[in-house]
Amino acid sequence: MEKMTVYTGKPVILERDHVDTDQIIPKQFLKRIERTGFGRYVFFDWRFHADGTERDDFELNQPEAKGATILLAGENFGCGSSREHAPWALGDYGFKVILASSFADIFHQNCLQNGILPITLEKETLASLKEFIRKTPLDLTVDLPNQELRAQENVLARFDIHPYWKNMLINGWDEIELTLQYNEEINQYEQRILA
Repeated sequence: MEKMTVYTGKPVILERDHVDTDQIIPKQFLKRIERTGFGRYVFFDWRFHADGTERDDFELNQPEAKGATILLAGENFGCGSSREHAPWALGDYGFKVILASSFADIFHQNCLQNGILPITLEKETLASLKEFIRKTPLDLTVDLPNQELRAQENVLARFDIHPYWKNMLINGWDEIELTLQYNEEINQYEQRILA
């Protein structure tokens, strides 16, 4: 997994609550088991008309949203089914960080396991941040070691993250890589119990 320490990216606001995983990646695109190639289908029904042309009224299709890697969502982001394809699609599209006032538990966990940082902010803090971005379209910096969101030198918000996941993201480890660090101890244990 890619390491994440201090990350700076372009933000985009998705002004919707209760965005479910079927909207993030519709079910007709779940026929593949590879983790790549889903980005073109993210928010497919909201991004495109039936004839495949882009919808002008969708937030991610706005010219200023192109290249955004930090998604500011609303409440209960990632609800619905537990499909892991949802964070795969968001990651493949280019999102590294998602800010919301709440996340569905399984989606939140799936993001962390796939190298996407989901940050939960109080509703008021998130609303202030959105307002700031609308007025001042600057890149956001996510400082994971210091647990801060910044625009240039200004600290806009602080966030919490479980120390386990903070350590995993900073070191770029997934759970398999973490387990393999104990390979020698695991082998020694297996040899002892089989002796």
